[in-house]
Amino acid sequence: MRKTIFTVLILCLTFSLVNAQDKEVGNDTDFSKWQVRLRGLVIAPNESASIQVIGGDAQISNAYIPELDFTYFFTKNIAAELILGTSNHDVKAISTAVGDIPLGDVWLLPPTLTLQYHFDGEVVRPYIGAGVNYTIFYNANEGPVADKVDYKNSLGFDFQLGFDFFLNEKWFINVDAKYLLLNTTATVNATTALGATVDADVDINPFIAGVGFGMKF
Repeated sequence: MRKTIFTVLILCLTFSLVNAQDKEVGNDTDFSKWQVRLRGLVIAPNESASIQVIGGDAQISNAYIPELDFTYFFTKNIAAELILGTSNHDVKAISTAVGDIPLGDVWLLPPTLTLQYHFDGEVVRPYIGAGVNYTIFYNANEGPVADKVDYKNSLGFDFQLGFDFFLNEKWFINVDAKYLLLNTTATVNATTALGATVDADVDINPFIAGVGFGMKF
């Protein structure tokens, strides 16, 4: 149900942006169609979990990573952004019936495509966006307790606010914030230590803040 609601919201945003494009005066094509940015990100999960059998909750560490993204402008105001980056997070099951359980770490590869509207401005150009995210979980390290931990790849949604501060016609500073609606199912094989295999429905929902430099071309 939640994913259906947010799909409708994204479709409404898409319609609004296209409608805004239709209202633009003239057919001015004198603008840079591409931007590339290199940003430093902090990824702060807003995690919660429903853990079978042993109960408890999830604890997922923050991550600090570099990120590269590309933006293509269909018009002066409407664009699509693709981000490329990967992050590593420590994972722990906490407050379970058997105490806190370290579950090693896992890498996330979350390519995210966002449709954006960029407001007009000579020096500062704010923008808003919404889009889709597909997160791939890989190289999971199970830690000292579990025999193995598997994470299910997941489709999610992202919402974005940010602005570009132009230093000249080509170079700019970028400040960006995203919130991802991201869920996974984790299967913890702990038959050696606990005599059971445990499934957990985990909401990760990270807040992502970034600052970096960009170039128009």
